[in-house]
Amino acid sequence: MNKRYLAKIIAKDKEGLGLISACCSQSRIKISNIKYLKQNKILLISLNRIKKESNNNELVNSIIKFDYIDFVKAKNIDQKSVEQELELLTIDCVKTQDKFEIILTFSKKNTYITLFTEVIEVNLEDQNDNI
Repeated sequence: MNKRYLAKIIAKDKEGLGLISACCSQSRIKISNIKYLKQNKILLISLNRIKKESNNNELVNSIIKFDYIDFVKAKNIDQKSVEQELELLTIDCVKTQDKFEIILTFSKKNTYITLFTEVIEVNLEDQNDNI
């Protein structure tokens, strides 16, 4: 019997965030699947990613959850174009004074989302085996 497991990665530092970034590069994200819950300080992103940890390059639906987000800033993203898809290139992190800036960079020229937080708390969790 061939058992299959769904991935769950928890990042609490820059190295863990780098691992999540590597797993999620080239992922497809619809604008409608990006949700910022301001009162809860959570950003949720549903994405379709290539399961790079397996050798057969299958697609899997995953959720990235960013906790303790104080502020979100987006550039060159039309939030009214809910069906528009973006391709995630990388997730990077920069420390500025006493806060972190988590930057999600997309393939479309000069398109990114910046998250401002005091701590790094990011979860990547697969939702199903394949799409």
